[in-house]
Amino acid sequence: MRFLNPKTDFAFKRIFGSSESKDILLSFINAILRFSPEHEIVDLTIIDPYQAPKIKGMKDTYLDVKARSRDGREFIIEMQVLNVAGFEKRVLYNAAKSYSTQIESAEKYLQLNPVIAITITDFIMFNETTQIISSFRLIERNEFFEYKNSDLELVFVELPKFNKTEEQLADITDKWIYFLKNAGSLEFIPQTLAIEQPISKAFQIANKANLTREELDDQERREMFIQDQRGAIIKAIEQGLEQGRAQGLAQGFAQGREQGIQQGIQQGIQQGIQQGIQQGIQQGIQQGIQQGIARNLYDLYREGIISGEQAKAYLEKLRADKSLSEDTYQELLSKLSGIY
Repeated sequence: MRFLNPKTDFAFKRIFGSSESKDILLSFINAILRFSPEHEIVDLTIIDPYQAPKIKGMKDTYLDVKARSRDGREFIIEMQVLNVAGFEKRVLYNAAKSYSTQIESAEKYLQLNPVIAITITDFIMFNETTQIISSFRLIERNEFFEYKNSDLELVFVELPKFNKTEEQLADITDKWIYFLKNAGSLEFIPQTLAIEQPISKAFQIANKANLTREELDDQERREMFIQDQRGAIIKAIEQGLEQGRAQGLAQGFAQGREQGIQQGIQQGIQQGIQQGIQQGIQQGIQQGIQQGIARNLYDLYREGIISGEQAKAYLEKLRADKSLSEDTYQELLSKLSGIY
């Protein structure tokens, strides 16, 4: 046997939204929402049930199944295959619209009934958690208590996070999620799922042998459309990454070069200052020593220890070695020449 892929709009609506699907949808909703026994749905009505003729167009990214329980609660069940822009806003919009259109403007608000939107995604929506089923309601942001009569609830089932094998399926919730994720690739009904009457019936509806040639062609076109859209998204992501990488390299090189130049200048200045200080100290010490010696020449000459010619000769040597400034040289030379 081969089965329809329940992640396509045609199959999803046929399995969960047809006039014969009430017990299937009832089991699925109770399993996903994990209602306590007193809050379980015991009966519901499928709103605008799907009819067998082929669906026109290619709205394969989503299609709703809507139902109302006996106590008035409304349910929107949606299969979302592609992570399109604005999807999360559309989920909230659809739930709010279903809530607000229950009454006319002149009617009483007390007549409004809760709306629960169940969205199954074939992609990960919430990286913040590893749990497969996430539920959102209105709560106070600081102390986390619920808003009174919190009638809107958004429930998400993220199929990629579900990795259990048939042997690991623990309850009816696991079995329904396993069905959604794997039915399209199965060739027989697993015994673990076959013992659940609603799931077994879902497999019967999804059996391709029960479809006309036209319906099979329609289903195939829809699967091809989804694959093409996924391929286009992947291609766009790859191109965006490549462009971003190239731009990042160019900008990084330019910024790195500029920063390198600036850092090099700053380091060069600092090193130059340090080296200049060290050299200045050394030169100052040498010049101080030489100038001290030179100034003592006059005293040696005056005391007759050395001749005037010897003193002048030594002054010339110090001047030639640049160990003596010109001003000091002229001053000492004047003294030796008897100017002072």
